[in-house]
Amino acid sequence: MVRVGIIGCGGMADAHLGGLAKMEDVRLVGFCDVVERKAEEKGRQHGAPHFTDVRRLIDRTHPDAVYILLPPFAHGEAERAALEAGVPFFTEKPVGNDLARCREIAAEVERTGLLTGVGYMNRYRAGVRRAREVFADDPPVVAYGGWLGGTPRGGGSGDGIGSWWVVRAKSGGQFVEQVSHTVDLVRYVCGEAAEVFMHAVPPRTFNREVAEAYTIDDAAMLSLRFRRGGVADIWSSCAVNAGGGVSLTVHGSRHTAHFTAWEHHLRLVAQGAPDETIPGEPDIFALEDREFLAAVADRDPGRVATPYPDGVKTLELILAAEESARTGRSVRLD
Repeated sequence: MVRVGIIGCGGMADAHLGGLAKMEDVRLVGFCDVVERKAEEKGRQHGAPHFTDVRRLIDRTHPDAVYILLPPFAHGEAERAALEAGVPFFTEKPVGNDLARCREIAAEVERTGLLTGVGYMNRYRAGVRRAREVFADDPPVVAYGGWLGGTPRGGGSGDGIGSWWVVRAKSGGQFVEQVSHTVDLVRYVCGEAAEVFMHAVPPRTFNREVAEAYTIDDAAMLSLRFRRGGVADIWSSCAVNAGGGVSLTVHGSRHTAHFTAWEHHLRLVAQGAPDETIPGEPDIFALEDREFLAAVADRDPGRVATPYPDGVKTLELILAAEESARTGRSVRLD
């Protein structure tokens, strides 16, 4: 039985709890949120105590692992509390919006050897792993893709007007918070970037009627050069109200991988061979959680696709792109 504490009781908690609550070898031992009614509601639903202080949750419930499901601006304190207590933690992406703080946490994770995971769930997909295998021997020549979404509206949407997502100081913007998935996928399948350059379309260039709280870019385009020699374009928008969606295409010399939709269905084209198709897993959060908690139970960090320090590398790339957009100059990466 793996005892799990939940820190952050918003939309991402719901995404993970759908699978966690059904796992017979998992016990949800506590819920924490700065908004007490949210923690209380989740605790009532799952028969566990609720807290507003992370350290109190850890001290009183003695979890084997904690899930840190917080917005980018709220990261830091929970990770430090888990490190101090020696409790393995899983944190949602991006790992934060303060790179210096995230690097400090990553250094401590590496020093202590604490088991950690980051919510780049696409790394657990069979199609993604197949593409990574293929392009390890066929270096990508060119890649392109991204996330195209619509204008943020009011209401209950987690990325709508009234949420933290549309406030740049809190989310970092769409590229940092959402397209982070595509950036990480490009890193995982194609390899590390050597240089980045990004253009951004300022707020209200196209989304002219949104509320004043909206301060994120309407769109952005990132160009990067891989250390292995290829190039990629990654795009984002929250002003595309017809069509759009999630996609990524990677061309090597002998293979082409087409990923489509949120599930990242794969069509793999190989020179001189039949096409290969691998459908994307519909319940990817449950698969990701199963692997992380198995790693905790077996004390096997090799089962975790994205340990915390690797998640920080994705953040470094994204924030380098944001720096490029601000300065109008390309940024080289170590």
